[in-house]
Amino acid sequence: MAKPAKGKAKVKVTSTGKKVSYGAKGASVRPNTPKGNAYCARSYAQMKEFPKAAKDPNSPLRLSRKRWQCSGKKSVKK
Repeated sequence: MAKPAKGKAKVKVTSTGKKVSYGAKGASVRPNTPKGNAYCARSYAQMKEFPKAAKDPNSPLRLSRKRWQCSGKKSVKK
């Protein structure tokens, strides 16, 4: 099992074997709350600023948005 990089919360190993660490260590994820909506709005703006990261499904930005259950600028319960 892969370990996250120092200071990160999660890790994903891609199909090519590359390790991607993301998320703040110790941070709590609370989707469908005002805190979740604030995160999704911030990260939505980052996706516009960094289009290359927005297209990569294994980028830390996309993985974090998936964990927060972001849909556009809102965090929705699935």
